[in-house]
Amino acid sequence: MIEIEKITAFETIIVRHPVLRPGRPIESCHFDGDDLPTTSHFGLYFENQLAGVISAFKVQNKLFSEENQYQIRGMAVLSEFQKKGFGEQLLQYCENEIRLKSGDLIWFNARETAVGFYEKSGYEILGDQFEIPDVGPHYILFKAI
Repeated sequence: MIEIEKITAFETIIVRHPVLRPGRPIESCHFDGDDLPTTSHFGLYFENQLAGVISAFKVQNKLFSEENQYQIRGMAVLSEFQKKGFGEQLLQYCENEIRLKSGDLIWFNARETAVGFYEKSGYEILGDQFEIPDVGPHYILFKAI
């Protein structure tokens, strides 16, 4: 049984930490803007266990001209639940929630290893690879919705 629901920024840490920031301080899992009223966090529960998370931040990126932009951050699925389609379900759910808020563009910094996953969902790369210190190589990806 799978359920996706709105969760708090604090609740995302149980997944963000082991997947996105292993071996780093727990504080590194809190992102600027996590607690803003314009930010939404969603959790995917499998058999009542939080298996994946995604967050949508209302953030303008000057690389894009769209008015109502959202940045996805902290997308993560616990390793034992990966390769089951949960990431796609979380992403689609988040996209639909952004559409309900009249969002017209989603953008984010994707890890090099995740680019293929996002391209399958219609996201495109903008620009060259860049490095996020202590995290690794990334690309900017985007999708008009």
